[in-house]
Amino acid sequence: METRTTAKDFFLHLGTIAGLYSVAIALVNLLFTVINKAYPSIPEYNYNYYSSSGISLPVATLIIIFPVFFLLSRLVYKTYEIEPDKKQLAVRRWLTYITLFVAGVILASDLVTVLYKFLDGQDLTLAFILKAAVVFILAGAIFKFYLDEIREKVGGGARRVWAIISTFAIVISILLGFSVIGSPSTQRLLRYDNQRIADLQNIQWQVVSYWQRKGTLPETLTEIADPISGYTLPKDPESSESYEYKITGKNMFELCAKFNQNSLEHNRIMMAKSIGMMNENWNHNMGHQCFDRTIDLKLYSVTKTEIMPIPIR
Repeated sequence: METRTTAKDFFLHLGTIAGLYSVAIALVNLLFTVINKAYPSIPEYNYNYYSSSGISLPVATLIIIFPVFFLLSRLVYKTYEIEPDKKQLAVRRWLTYITLFVAGVILASDLVTVLYKFLDGQDLTLAFILKAAVVFILAGAIFKFYLDEIREKVGGGARRVWAIISTFAIVISILLGFSVIGSPSTQRLLRYDNQRIADLQNIQWQVVSYWQRKGTLPETLTEIADPISGYTLPKDPESSESYEYKITGKNMFELCAKFNQNSLEHNRIMMAKSIGMMNENWNHNMGHQCFDRTIDLKLYSVTKTEIMPIPIR
């Protein structure tokens, strides 16, 4: 008589497989991002910006989901010890084979991406080797374990060895992630700096727009505030102080702010040298930093427009 699948059996197995998917994807993404940090790809555009979110999310996923996956797996195997017939459940066989298929597709896709970036010249040779090794090791481990599991070749001792190896790999990966993104407090300081750069860019282009409309630079930043268009001057996100602005020439000005971190130390490079833009280099040191800007008179010519009076009827 075939063993009946209960709701508990179904959700235990489904939760275990879902946890495996989440952990495998997060681990690959985390290790790929760490490798990209150590061996940066050649960017396709002149604008390159590093964000910690590519590491923070996989790290958070591994910290939360891996213990859940481990606990669910323990519950499943405890069920097998009590009721050995549960190993023959159709849901177990189906989910295991689906896991092998889905994991193979996802990991093969990652490998295709790795090879593409290598052939396209975006990745260095060592970065390509490391990423390929990550994919092959993870794919090989998943396939070997679940194939042996479905063939009844994994005993209690072997499962403990797999558990120790996987836990060690996850812990090392999480530590690597923290070594790249730093502590949560450091990330908060970096996000403040990111917002400062975004605010200064916004102010800069408002000043350029003012120049094009009036043929002169604003004496103070309050002159570019426009209640009609809804533009309000941003302030420092941490101290709520106004940003510094000073005219240094007929078509020259500088913008200043106080930063928490050195941008280059955290691989936070913001540059824009495309046609039609000023020479924007937003790299900065810790502390008070000013950015000198010169408006290119050929690119940003004055386009004054006369305001037509509204006829009164």
